[in-house]
Amino acid sequence: MLQSRNLSEAEFRGEIFKNCPIPLKGNNDVLSITQPEIIKGIHRAYLEAGADIIETNTFSSNRISQKDYNLENYVKELNIQSVKIAKEIAKEYSSNDKPRFVAGSIGPTNKTSSISPDVENPAFRDITFDELVEIYTEQVDVFVENDIDVFIVETIFDTLNAKAALYAIKKSLKKYGKDIPIMVSVTISDKSARTLSGQTLEAFYYSIKPFNPVSVGINCGFGIEEMIPHIEELAKIADCNISVYANAGLPDAFGKYNDTPENMAKGYAYLAKKGCINICGGCCGTSPEHIKAIADTVIKYNPGQIPEIKEKSIFTGLESFSLNENQKFAIVAERTNVTGSKKFARLIQEKRYDEALNIAREQIENGANIIDISFDMPLIDAKAEMTNFLNLIASEPDIARVPVMLDSSDFEVIKAGLKCVQGKAIVNSISLKEGEEKFVEHAKSIKEFGAAMIVMAFDEKGQASTTERRVEIAERAYKILTEKAGISPYDIIFDLNVFPLATGIKEHNINGISFIEAAKIIKEKYPQVMISGGISNISFSFRGLNKVREAIHSVFLYHAINAGLEMGIVNAGMLEIYDEIEPELRMLVEDVVLNRNENAGEKLLAYAQTINHETVSISKKDSLEWRKQSVEKRLQYALIKGNSEFLNQDLEEALRDFSPLEIIEKHLMDGMNEIGKLFGAGKMFLPQVVKSSRTMKQAVDYLKQYLQKGNSETKLGKIVLATVKGDVHDIGKNILSLILTCNNFEVIDLGVMVNCGDILKTAVKEKADIIALSGLITPSLEEMITVAEQLEKSGEKLSALMIGGVTTSKLHTALKIAPKYKGIVAHTEDASQAVVTAQKIISQDKEFLDNLKAEQKKLFEEYNKNS
Repeated sequence: MLQSRNLSEAEFRGEIFKNCPIPLKGNNDVLSITQPEIIKGIHRAYLEAGADIIETNTFSSNRISQKDYNLENYVKELNIQSVKIAKEIAKEYSSNDKPRFVAGSIGPTNKTSSISPDVENPAFRDITFDELVEIYTEQVDVFVENDIDVFIVETIFDTLNAKAALYAIKKSLKKYGKDIPIMVSVTISDKSARTLSGQTLEAFYYSIKPFNPVSVGINCGFGIEEMIPHIEELAKIADCNISVYANAGLPDAFGKYNDTPENMAKGYAYLAKKGCINICGGCCGTSPEHIKAIADTVIKYNPGQIPEIKEKSIFTGLESFSLNENQKFAIVAERTNVTGSKKFARLIQEKRYDEALNIAREQIENGANIIDISFDMPLIDAKAEMTNFLNLIASEPDIARVPVMLDSSDFEVIKAGLKCVQGKAIVNSISLKEGEEKFVEHAKSIKEFGAAMIVMAFDEKGQASTTERRVEIAERAYKILTEKAGISPYDIIFDLNVFPLATGIKEHNINGISFIEAAKIIKEKYPQVMISGGISNISFSFRGLNKVREAIHSVFLYHAINAGLEMGIVNAGMLEIYDEIEPELRMLVEDVVLNRNENAGEKLLAYAQTINHETVSISKKDSLEWRKQSVEKRLQYALIKGNSEFLNQDLEEALRDFSPLEIIEKHLMDGMNEIGKLFGAGKMFLPQVVKSSRTMKQAVDYLKQYLQKGNSETKLGKIVLATVKGDVHDIGKNILSLILTCNNFEVIDLGVMVNCGDILKTAVKEKADIIALSGLITPSLEEMITVAEQLEKSGEKLSALMIGGVTTSKLHTALKIAPKYKGIVAHTEDASQAVVTAQKIISQDKEFLDNLKAEQKKLFEEYNKNS
């Protein structure tokens, strides 16, 4: 609107800034002082078009942005004038039937606190969290003093910048004793739906959710058509209002936005009809005509209903993490802790940060879900190192994708860490050790940063070591945190103190069973909280005896997880499969962990002495007895143990009697199915599954050389294959890709974490016959539904959708996916069935297709009848 007026430099300057040494043209915010009537006219035009909310002309009214024009000392006046103008015009148009509101616009600034501007120094930051808070506070205080109706923190490209703004708002509201709602709006940098600083849309939402926004949404970046799938995703996870104000399309070569009011209105109508939005409007290129068309269209529909979403504990890095039915225990990496790893401590002292980062990376590759970071050690500046290391991690997406646990006994170090992470972190830890007042102070401070907290079973009397004391402290802490500090139960994680077993001290005999009993009681009483512990502590008496230590960890975890333990700090490489522990050793360890007899510790120690202080772990040095089994059993054993030492040798032997496909589909998959059973029963943990997966991949890669590829000139059909967005699992998908290729299909494998738009775009471009969707985790099911919906909406007619993966089923496909797409939707259980199904679909086998439709209809009708 301002650009269309072609204002001159002199008009931007006005009388007050006529001697400014820097050109002001383009500094739109200054016009609130120099050309107030123009700003008033623009507000009026939008209100006349039907707008309910107008934003103040303050997007860049902060010291960072105004420094470019040498006007940083006019920031307060810019904000005062802009608020005054907007409120005056809003009042002019307000009525009882249609009140008008003023939103205080807070832009992202032109600096980022999560990314280094210096490619040579990834730890460097051009702006700090504290500096951003100070800068935002100057603007926010004006808004609060002048009673704006709502804050709008918008066009967010870096969540840490946004958190600084939200932190400043909350502080200001507390200072002035007021309550003003906050709107939050992010901009996504590409169709992968990530921010410029790398966060997924889901991770972004859960990172700002603790600040209780009245709405969350998306603005700028794209036109409404490109935003639709992302708004639909947001509407499924957010338990607040949803906003969207898109650009009028994407700018052309001349910087103009060409999407018409009518076309934009269609996109908003689609979202409104689906009940996905509550607040809508326009960003770049949208004129009053656009706003009028949108307003006239959406008025026909009811606002979206805020969904009732089951609350749970969620933590975020660049991606979000929470427990689910597929994973009931979170592993926290312990090797990026200077007291837990001598190597890590040495690397930090020697400033060898690249190698220190590799330790973090290896822990995540081995299955850690969260990374514990601590620098509490003499001769190390913990505060400086925490800041530096977290800044380094931010430039490593494969590390930064997981949430961080900030571990320190110095609360100033904790605060320094919280000022560096854009995600929702976990603080380790606070306790009642210094009394209730300090406990509440620390808890409130953590809440202000939007983080979760570990609460130690430790009070003024000392650490809890009995069941009764653990429960007593947890009950007291819960009451204080929820009633006096306003902490959500889902942000409370109780560490009930894991102490060493078999120490020779009689009082320590209950250390294992007491933890387990307390976990069960607390989890039953407070199901919303999580239970955690430092698992490696329990085996401390057997340092150097990894065989015994691994057995203790696995036995303790097996029983503690069943009692309610959901998170543990443990070396992902020091876990053994519960069922694979030698029976004698397992019995001895269970006697100790469960305190089944007074001499249990002595018996385990006696057993330990018979292994001659052997330091090689059982997971690394297997008995060769298994080599005497059949080749089929050996292959399955190798997968379960993640042992590839004899893998190629055994595969060569198997090839004498079986085809490569038989080996993959029968013998190797039998092994993977057994792994699934062990994992589901809690007898195998995620790091071991990861290790097994790598062995499976090695086996398939080795067999590729023996698989005959189909005749490239006579392809049966073209298939676009992908693991859907939000899911990184690809073993089944990779096997299917290989087998389809061997059966004369052309396969376009898009990999993992593939968003709906890319799947459909590729299918159309490649003129695919079938889209095949794979997924392991439960959220994958929802994403598959989205693909079906968007495929139907696109009007593209493919031969079929094929659905597969561990959590999928014929029933789910019939109930949830098939109704969304009018074409053929087929569920397949395994690779062989997928090949046959694809052949039948592409050849348009009428009997097969009729049976498929009939089966789905029957499932649909029976389910609805029975439910």
